[in-house]
Amino acid sequence: MSTLAVAKPVEADPIQVRRRDLPLSCPLPDAPVWNMHPRIYLPIEDEPDHESVCPYCGARYRLVD
Repeated sequence: MSTLAVAKPVEADPIQVRRRDLPLSCPLPDAPVWNMHPRIYLPIEDEPDHESVCPYCGARYRLVD
């Protein structure tokens, strides 16, 4: 009998961004590993809940103002 270990993703708090930070790109320009994946722009201000998730790395962002 074998058992498989399944990794469970850790839910991190969303990264808070402000309107002055728009347009929102991931990774953020000041991120320690700013070149970890291609830069993409997330239209967070158009989302009904003002939250967006990066399709590459899963980073969650929330617009707070």
